[in-house]
Amino acid sequence: MNEAALRKIVIVGGGSAGWMAAAILGHFLPPPACEIVLIESDEIGIVGVGEGTVPLMTHFNGLLGIDERDFVAATNGSFKLGVEFRDWGEVGNSHFNGFGDYGDTIEGISPHHHWLKLHRLGDPRPIEDWSMPWAAARRGRFAPAETLPAEDAFFKHAYHFDATLYARVLRAHSETRGVRRREGRITGVDLDPESGFVKSVTMADGETIGGDFFIDCSGFVGLLIDKALGIGFRDWSSLLPCDRAVAVGSEPVEHLTPFTRSTAKAAGWQWRIPLQHRTGNGHVYCSDFISDDEAAATLLEGLDAPALGEPRLLRFKTGHRQRFWEKNVVAVGLAAGFMEPLESTSIQLIQTALARVIELIPDRRFDPVMIEEYNRVTQAEWERIRDFLILHYCPTRRSEPFWRHCAQMPIPDTLAYKIAVFESCGRVALFSEESYQEPSWVAIFLGNNMLPRRYDPLVDRLPLEHLRGGMNQRANAIARAAEHMPVQRAFIASCCAAQAA
Repeated sequence: MNEAALRKIVIVGGGSAGWMAAAILGHFLPPPACEIVLIESDEIGIVGVGEGTVPLMTHFNGLLGIDERDFVAATNGSFKLGVEFRDWGEVGNSHFNGFGDYGDTIEGISPHHHWLKLHRLGDPRPIEDWSMPWAAARRGRFAPAETLPAEDAFFKHAYHFDATLYARVLRAHSETRGVRRREGRITGVDLDPESGFVKSVTMADGETIGGDFFIDCSGFVGLLIDKALGIGFRDWSSLLPCDRAVAVGSEPVEHLTPFTRSTAKAAGWQWRIPLQHRTGNGHVYCSDFISDDEAAATLLEGLDAPALGEPRLLRFKTGHRQRFWEKNVVAVGLAAGFMEPLESTSIQLIQTALARVIELIPDRRFDPVMIEEYNRVTQAEWERIRDFLILHYCPTRRSEPFWRHCAQMPIPDTLAYKIAVFESCGRVALFSEESYQEPSWVAIFLGNNMLPRRYDPLVDRLPLEHLRGGMNQRANAIARAAEHMPVQRAFIASCCAAQAA
């Protein structure tokens, strides 16, 4: 036994971030060997804008032993195969970033190069015709990949869910495994005068709660990482200028689409996330180009069912803490930073942060080399996602002032290099800590008509008629497989329908 092992972890803040931290830490450091306390106040609301996820969510829940069907039922959830983008680049444009690829390589070459050759020869079909996720999504159909024949299983899935209900699921899971919840507001933070480490927090009723290791899940306020330790914020507003959102639920629709929809608007974009009991909607925008009232009106005009209330305004700034882990405090979730939910990365960033904490779990000596490694890898991950989000904006051909601003913004050198490589030869230059792999980058490049000057010349080794025949066969097989899937509403009704309230 390590005599310096952690004896007590304090999580400041609840919501999805706090309870995900409690669940995963309780799994790897189960009480009573290490005491885990989560502090939250019922008086403080949950932001809860992130109701869409990426496939990492399936692994997170699986690690905790949370059954997928129980999870979907408990959170009024639905299944997600990717994101459909409408009117990005130009009005009328549509493309899809699915949780899958475009099939196996052909003669060792990525399939998008073969598509590029056919496209140059006049084939009008979009590359989505070779995407299994889109074949199912466009038809409103869903079945898990593991239930299909291997040749049809070129995809993964994620979820849409109610974030508040998910926090309840995780709370019940954590408390049955020994995590202790403390209700109340924190009114003070006590630092060690010599080390500067957080020693304890003081509650409104005067109780002092000490700990060895603190996880700051206090949201935008950054109670520990900012207010107590003074770690500043790296502002990315010059690269991703949207700074506000209005959100509202609408009545559920019968056709439960298994994808998130993102529709570009005059000064931002609108999301649509279908759940069993409602549809989540929001309008992300830049307040320099549209008023809050105009943004709310745009949101309501874009709903496909009656609203369930008045739009709620959220203010944010894109960017992250200059250091995510400082001394004995790690910031997770909104306390660490914010990325607009264009590709549903908010919950992903929580989960990867927690995975990194487990990988580099400290003892009470808090080796600074380990902390530095955490910060290095985490910052790289954020920068890669930042670049991927900017790629959705920078190739625009829309004429509104907001989009002209986006088209003229300087972009990071790392993204400029990726664009240059793809435009040259159709290759995707991937760096370390990439969240999005080649198919996703290809989806956004080609979806915005960023066509390379040439395709891989090795494609020409394959006789043209063989190429056409093979690509046609693959597209037809994908379409047939999708037609045999159940519609999502029927699939959910058969195994994971939410209980009536």
